[in-house]
This record gives sequence, C-alpha cells and structure tokens, in this order.
Amino acid sequence: MTGTGSLLWLVLRRDRLLMPLWIFGLALAPIGYLSSIKAAYPDAAARQHFYDVNATSATFVVRNGPLYGPSVGNLLAWQCGFVPVVVGLIALLTVVRHTRTEEEAGRRELTGATVVGRHAGLAAAVLATCGACLGHGLVVGLGVAAQGVPAAGAFALGLGFSLTGWVFAGAGAVAAQLTWGASGARGIGIGALVLAFLLRAAGDSSGSAGWLAWLSPIGWAHRLRPFAGEQWWVLLLGVAATGLLVALAVALSARRDLGAALLPARLGRAAAKASLRSPLALAWRLQRGTLLVWTVCLALVGLLMGGVARNVADTMRGNQAVAEVFSRLGGGGAVLDAYLAGTMTLFGLATAGYAVQSTLKLRAEETAGRAEPVLATATGRLGWALAHLTFALLGPALVLAITGWATGLAYGSGAALVPAALAQLPAVWVLTGLAAALIGFLPRFATAAWGLLAAFLLLSLVGSALQWNETVLGISPFQHLPRLPGGTFSVTPLAWLVAIAAMAGISGLAALRHRDIPVG
Repeated sequence: MTGTGSLLWLVLRRDRLLMPLWIFGLALAPIGYLSSIKAAYPDAAARQHFYDVNATSATFVVRNGPLYGPSVGNLLAWQCGFVPVVVGLIALLTVVRHTRTEEEAGRRELTGATVVGRHAGLAAAVLATCGACLGHGLVVGLGVAAQGVPAAGAFALGLGFSLTGWVFAGAGAVAAQLTWGASGARGIGIGALVLAFLLRAAGDSSGSAGWLAWLSPIGWAHRLRPFAGEQWWVLLLGVAATGLLVALAVALSARRDLGAALLPARLGRAAAKASLRSPLALAWRLQRGTLLVWTVCLALVGLLMGGVARNVADTMRGNQAVAEVFSRLGGGGAVLDAYLAGTMTLFGLATAGYAVQSTLKLRAEETAGRAEPVLATATGRLGWALAHLTFALLGPALVLAITGWATGLAYGSGAALVPAALAQLPAVWVLTGLAAALIGFLPRFATAAWGLLAAFLLLSLVGSALQWNETVLGISPFQHLPRLPGGTFSVTPLAWLVAIAAMAGISGLAALRHRDIPVG
C-alpha cells in the first residue's frame, strides 16, 4: 500500500473538473425534483391522488421502485428511483478508468516503477471514488434538508445513492482484474449494474418474489426507506459488500501480472478480413458494440416509457400544475402530448451521450497509440476521422428511430413517434460537432464534451422545470427543437442547429489536420 496517498492525490488532480461536476451537478436533480413536487402537488389531496394512481402501477414500480407513502418526501424518494443507477454507473466507470485504463495505456507501469506498492493504485482509485460518492450523498442530504423536509429522510436519500456507488466501485475494481482491456471491464461492470436493476425491478413488482430486491445494491437504496421509517442498518450491507468486493479485487490483482488479466484473451485471426481494408470498415468494427448497447438499452427504456403513458395521463388529469411542468419540457396542450414530447427530449439527451462517446473514440484511439499505425498507411487524417464521425452522425439517427418506434409500440401508436424522436437529431449533432472541435483544438480536454452534455441536461430538465431565465435556457440546443408530438414544427431552428454542428465539426477537423498526433 506504499504510495497510496500520492496516487490518491494524482487521481483527485486528474478528476479535479469531472468529479465536482457530477457530485454537484447530479445533486441538483433531487433538489430540483423537490421544488417541482411542491409546486405540482401543493396539498395532501393531490399527493394522495398521485399515490393512489402510481403505488400499484407495476410499470412505474419497475422504473422507479416502491412508493412508500403520499408525503412530499415519499414522492421525492420515488421520483429519484433511477438516480442510484446513475451513481453506480459513474462509480464503476471511474474505478475502471483509474485502474485497467491506466494499465492499458502503460501509465500504471511508469508509476509502478517508483516507490509504490502493488495495490496502491487500486486502493487510490477505490478511495477516491467512494469518497466522491459519499460527498455526493452528503450534498444531496444537505440540499434536500434545506428545503424543509425531514433531515433524517434527506440524508437517508443521499446516503442511499452513496451506498450504491460504493458497491459498484467495488464491482468495477473486480471487473478491472478480469479482462485485458478497459472496454471489457466496463462491459462486465455495466452487465452487473443491469442485473442489479433487473433484480430490483423483479423484486419490487412481484409480491411473492420480493426477496429478489434484497440481492441488489440498487434495491438496498430503496430498502433504506427514506422518509418512510428509515432503516439505517441497510447501510451496513453496502459497507460489507464493498469491503468484500475490494478484498476480492486485491486478491485477484495479486494473482496476475501487470497488464495481464485472469480471463483468457480471445485470439484474433491470423490475417484481417477483406472487409477491414478501409477506415470506415475499421471504424465499424470498433464502434458496432457501443452502437448495439445504446440502441438496445434505449429501446428497452422506450418500451417502458411508452407503457406508462396512460398512467401518466391518469396522474395529471385534473392537476394543472403537473401538466404545466410537462408542457415546459415540451408538447402542446394535450396531457399525453406533453408527456411524450418530454420523453423525446430525454431520449435526445441520452442519445447525445452515445454521440459524445462515439466521437471521443477518435481521441481514445489516439491516446492508446492505435491511430499512428493506421495513419502510417495511405489513410489520411481526414479519412480516419470521418470514418469515426460517420457513426457519431448516423448512429444517433438509428438509435432515435428505434427508440421512437419502441416507445410508440408500447404506447399503441406504432411508428408514429419516430419523427418526434428524429426531431432531436440536430441538437445531438451539435454535441458531436463540439466534441470534434475539442479533439481538434484542445485534445487534452476532449472529455469536457461530457461536461457540455451535463450542462445541457441540467438546463433542459432542471432549468425548464424551475422556469429559469429563457436566455440561460437557450444555451442548450435542445431548447430550440420543436416539441413533438403536439408542438409546432419549424425548419429554421433545426437548420441553425445543423449549421452550428457543421461549423464546429469542420473547424475541429481542420485543427486535427495541423496538430501533432498523438498529443499526450
């Protein structure tokens, strides 16, 4: 463990922008939800109606978890039911980034050549991630308690998020020991996260199999029961599980060589296929797994969101405040149109995440040293970059089209929602263009594209619900899209967004042609 403190400081220094961004940015969601709930359900009768409609809805329970009562705190905890999943995802990705990714890039070998213990890097990554999760939970607790709800419930809510993050930090540490590449470790970790969500959903939606939720760290966050008679002992489950997973990761790390893995690597072909003889074919080989995962996941969410549309109509019927909240997110005057338009906005923001990840694949190939051998051939920089950007531009169209179709299928309108989903595409392309510009001009800060997405997410969701200044909200490209279905369609804002995306992307490509590759 020698040198753990120094490596911990290194991790915190490298994440000095990203870590505070998600700690405080994600904390704004429950704080904003609380303000919206108070405005939408100002009296006990309105909250009781919400509880009566949604407490027994299997679809809503699958999505958000159990609703324990009609109080403001109960509604807030239920509304935040998906936040533990997000915190768990961030935690496991952070640990993998500072362990297996460091080995893959060769930096772990350099730090290991100094006076550093074998397990110091792993310990530093886990400590930094668990500390960030705890900080996030405390910020949520303080922010929610400051708005007048019981402090015990507020901190139980925040620590429930922390609990999930701790466990999946441990899961990420284990996954990092199993595979040769960071992508494989991320895949194992995300698979564990999906399994935990499914166990929680199955347990909460089935009375006879409720014990399944106790097998899931996400279920533990709900079983902490914030604002519903807090069960503080559940936190011990998270601490124990995290300790066991970290101990397992340390034991597995001791059984392998640096840069090696416990799972055997699959041998490749002796000679490349003929279909890999172009930059576009290589980009497809590298990008297809990411595209498939995003498409399947968002399609499943689309089925879920489309299935609850009727319940949403029952919830909002007679509640003008709730209808206005959804109307600010999008749609016309009809309740269902407002809900579906708001859902399309959510899908647009989620798809922008795929677009950013797909674009940043350029930077990942560069820093890993795989771009240089490709560019040493007859392949030019523009051809190499455009091959990857093809998937960052066309991939979102496929994801949105399938997600819109899945939502319409569950809702009962078939493919009618596909145009509404595709209307989000120009705003998604703006993120693609900005990410490409960062890669060209500021390659060391290319990951700031995730920060831009987080800012747009904050403006489009929290800012709209809290009725922030229109000038501030207009910074987000998603605020300029037509609110479909039910809204008025206009070509002009879409054309402006496409033009902005094109200018950003072209300038980034021009900068890429004239800078060094790689830039460390």
